[in-house]
Amino acid sequence: MGSMIIDGQRVEFQNEKNLLEVIRKCGIDLPTFCYHSELSVYGACRMCMVEDQWGSTIASCSTVPKEGMVISTNTARLKKHRKMILELILSNHDRDCTVCEKNGRCKLQELAIRLGIKRIRFEEEKKDLPIDDSSVSIVRNPNKCIMCGDCVRMCEEVQGVGVLGFAYRGSKIQVTTAFNKELGKVDCVGCGQCRTVCPTGALVIKKDIDRAWNALHDPKKRMIAQIAPAVRVAIGEEFGFKPGEVTMGKIVAALRRLGFDQVYDTALAADLTVVEESKEFQKHLADGHTLPLFTSCCPAWVKFAEQKYPEITEHISSCRSPQQMFGAVIKEQLKDLEKDGRQNIVAAIMPCTAKKAEAVRPDTLRDGLYDVDMVITTQELAMMIKEEGIVFSELAEEALDMPFGLASGAGVLFGASGGVAEAVLRHCSDDKSFSGLKELAYIGARGMQGVKEAEVLINGKTLRIAVAHGLKNADNLVKSILAGEKTFDFVEVMACPGGCIGGGGQPIPQTQEDRIQRTKGIYHADRTSAIKRSEENPSIDALYISTIKNNHRLLHRKKIKGL
Repeated sequence: MGSMIIDGQRVEFQNEKNLLEVIRKCGIDLPTFCYHSELSVYGACRMCMVEDQWGSTIASCSTVPKEGMVISTNTARLKKHRKMILELILSNHDRDCTVCEKNGRCKLQELAIRLGIKRIRFEEEKKDLPIDDSSVSIVRNPNKCIMCGDCVRMCEEVQGVGVLGFAYRGSKIQVTTAFNKELGKVDCVGCGQCRTVCPTGALVIKKDIDRAWNALHDPKKRMIAQIAPAVRVAIGEEFGFKPGEVTMGKIVAALRRLGFDQVYDTALAADLTVVEESKEFQKHLADGHTLPLFTSCCPAWVKFAEQKYPEITEHISSCRSPQQMFGAVIKEQLKDLEKDGRQNIVAAIMPCTAKKAEAVRPDTLRDGLYDVDMVITTQELAMMIKEEGIVFSELAEEALDMPFGLASGAGVLFGASGGVAEAVLRHCSDDKSFSGLKELAYIGARGMQGVKEAEVLINGKTLRIAVAHGLKNADNLVKSILAGEKTFDFVEVMACPGGCIGGGGQPIPQTQEDRIQRTKGIYHADRTSAIKRSEENPSIDALYISTIKNNHRLLHRKKIKGL
């Protein structure tokens, strides 16, 4: 604890880890490019420089606050310094802003306007480097990179993948992959977290918007949408709503305005996943496996495990993700509708960029066709709504279509870290009382800790559960399991911080507080749901009778003996 003088005002500090946090706490928005509170301090952009009482300039992001410091944040010298930095960055930047996807939300553009940059005094040094669109999930444009290193640290420190790094030196420096390979040819898992911290248009979502418009305007196609749980608590941020506010009814109305013929809830498929995964979990326990059953809902996690830990892939649930289950079930259930000459096209509205890659995995093919035809992220859907001129905030809420419009609160929980584990435990437990439901909410699966461990008594047996979000956390957890340091029965992994609510296709910026509020929105949707457990959803029984029957391939990637 202590106090200091900032711009003539005394400010107290307590737990702030650097001077920048103290400055921002007292209402001064000091500009930065390379600082993110959840990443290591890099200190490269130098935009956050301040002056002390002796006239020395110091980087506030890497300076520990001390008692008695006297700091100035906006002297004439500092303003000149920041403008100089911006001009130098802009002289080496692709300034084709009018057609840039980040136009209007670019940090570089925002600060250039804020600091009054009207002309660039330095000779343009822009290089015409090739755009890398080899990935199904992310497009990388090195011409818009400002070398802030945010993506490098996110990929390494939070995700533990490390496919991006700095190469070359001096004016030739680049952020690139090993040996400058295309992103689609390295071990990128497509999570899109690099995109969430990129301040410019150097990393953006690989769009399916044009394909969606073409299909919507094609009279020979029937457009069917499924909406993931995490979308409903985030898309409103693009239209002035607070993070976590549930806008499902408005999303349905907007999709119908866009031309979608039928609109369903992916949470129904999450209920299917719970039923199937619970069967598999109980068999896994009965067979006495030494390794836990790992969840399979997150495609970035599945790809990470396949690449780094092939020895555990047999212990990853055979269940397809809710997105893929739903695509298969919808096409099977509604195939008779195609007798009218219109082809059924399934569009998945997802918070996740890795879902784009999952939709085209070879093991998702059935009879030579993909079950999900296109994946539209939350951000893309917001763009489409704006392009169509729909005033989202003024839309009257509408209900989902039947028979796939009914889902349980357990299915909605899939949108938050810990939700899959809690939903499976709800199904497996013999205690179906309201108090039993409440007890499961407090076992320790919820929350924003990177790794959560819990013990829960289910039907007289103590089960050890682990929940990890962020692939670096998952990596450390798997290492401890393989080393025999920890033992679990069930492990849930989601690649993105906070789970799907923090997915790479969600609105940005994504702060920890935003993710907390979105998670609260998920739990609110669960509390207000009339159906709390997946097996209580009447649509599930109807689907098993009418469509699924014994067709294991609709719901699973591989056949499990005994199921």
